[in-house]
Amino acid sequence: MVVSLVPYSVLAQPVPRAITVGIPVTSPVVRQQCGSCHQSDAEGRMSRISYQRTTPEGWQQTIRRMVLLNGLDIEPAAAREAVRYLANRHGLAPEEARAAAFEVERRLVDYYYAADPATQETCNRCHSMGRVLTQRRTSEEWQLLTAMHQGYYPLVDFQSFYRTVSAAGENTDGDDEPGPYPVELAVEHLSQAFPLDTSEWAAWSANMRDPRLVGQWSLVGSQRGRGPVYGQVEIAARAGSTDGFDTRISYTYARTGQTVERTGQSVVFTGFQWRGRSSTTSEEMLQEVMFVDRDWQGITGRWFTGNHDEIGLDIRLERVASGPTLTGVYPPAVRVGDSANRQESLTIYGVDLPDDLATMSAAVDLGPGLDVVDIAEASRSRVVLELTVAAGAAVGARDLFLGDSFLLDAVSVYDDVHRLEVTPNTGMARVGGAAFPKRFEQFEARAFHNGPDGVANTADDLDLGLPDVTWSLEEYAAIYGDDDIEFVGRIDQEGFFTPALDGPNPERRNNANNIGDVWVVAIATGSDDASTLRARAHLLVTVPLYIRRDASPEVQ
Repeated sequence: MVVSLVPYSVLAQPVPRAITVGIPVTSPVVRQQCGSCHQSDAEGRMSRISYQRTTPEGWQQTIRRMVLLNGLDIEPAAAREAVRYLANRHGLAPEEARAAAFEVERRLVDYYYAADPATQETCNRCHSMGRVLTQRRTSEEWQLLTAMHQGYYPLVDFQSFYRTVSAAGENTDGDDEPGPYPVELAVEHLSQAFPLDTSEWAAWSANMRDPRLVGQWSLVGSQRGRGPVYGQVEIAARAGSTDGFDTRISYTYARTGQTVERTGQSVVFTGFQWRGRSSTTSEEMLQEVMFVDRDWQGITGRWFTGNHDEIGLDIRLERVASGPTLTGVYPPAVRVGDSANRQESLTIYGVDLPDDLATMSAAVDLGPGLDVVDIAEASRSRVVLELTVAAGAAVGARDLFLGDSFLLDAVSVYDDVHRLEVTPNTGMARVGGAAFPKRFEQFEARAFHNGPDGVANTADDLDLGLPDVTWSLEEYAAIYGDDDIEFVGRIDQEGFFTPALDGPNPERRNNANNIGDVWVVAIATGSDDASTLRARAHLLVTVPLYIRRDASPEVQ
């Protein structure tokens, strides 16, 4: 059979651009650096640039592509200024950006684009749908984007853009007509779903301003496998900048007591997109991608290592008001005694807590059945309580009051552990270390009580936190004589999986690579909180990420 493809330029000619469309470029830096290739019209609109909007990461990726492929010679300071201007003036509104937060926060998620699964299938063959969700373009720009794909990645025609068409013009997929092709349908959908001009951007760009974030903030976060973190962040204005900030960060891993001190810098693009980085004295670096709430009272996002996006923390900052601020309690659950009151130790975390022992003892209220009998330690950031749990205390969540301060569902009371769950239930790691970087996978096991209704996986279930477990691997039998467990890698007793080396392994049958499937198994034993509990998750160990297009805005 002879196979041919009809050129996309013949099938879909660019729509002439309306003169009212487009965002004028007023930045001297952008006009100087980009003007030799991107022509300007009488209204100051530059070709290509004026007809698209995207994130700071998207604009940095564009500039990098211009440098690598089109010979742009630009100094780092000018590149940072260009990214700042374009992200601010040709950026996204909060409502537009949040839909693709998983992309910029470097989360590996199984995203489903319900609005048009066919478009997702066309785009997902090469990259995340999040890459698409962060773009706003005119119809002509969406078409030109597909032409750019064809120029840089010619195989995209066969992989994604077209169905196979015979020389006679017959569609080999069995349809009566040879078109429309997947790329045509995708461009049609994207032009309607993600146009340049939107009501969200019109409203935000008219209202946008530099956020006022200077002050003290509480920090509540979590890291898979290591549990909750509590602390505080001091945000200071950077001299000579209206959108740049310096940070001093302190937080504690509640499960282990490890305290971390960090200092950092950040820029807030488009009035709400926090992009920063911080380090410890040992120069352990974390990148920060967060979203500033519209009222400037909260900041939410993710901190990750950059070299290994899979390692990171989920973070929520809240502005500290006058008086004590409660951030969390550890452990998150206490057990009811069988026939007598049970002694427990509980740590309260917060900001500006009263450190007077007598005042603290009188101010703490954990609800019915939980009575404070002693204050073992008190400081401005944490208080260690000794309390009794009444033998007849009702199962369920308890709120915490500290004077007028309040924390919802601060601690749970339970009488048994009903189940164990491993997260993620399907994980992925990548072999590496010889020619390509590895991708690790962190698992955690959480214990649950079925709640007052006694039914699992309902709204009243009680999360009892991270119990002590023993981790191991078991064979995931996909074929007869499967031996993946011997070659894919190892898991430590913190639930951290390290994959094996990339490349052919002469010790393996048929000189195969060290890839495969295994079960990750967690067993909780040896405590009075539960009889032996067991849970498992599927782990796919696959090939390296051969191509990585990294674009994280530099912070001045």
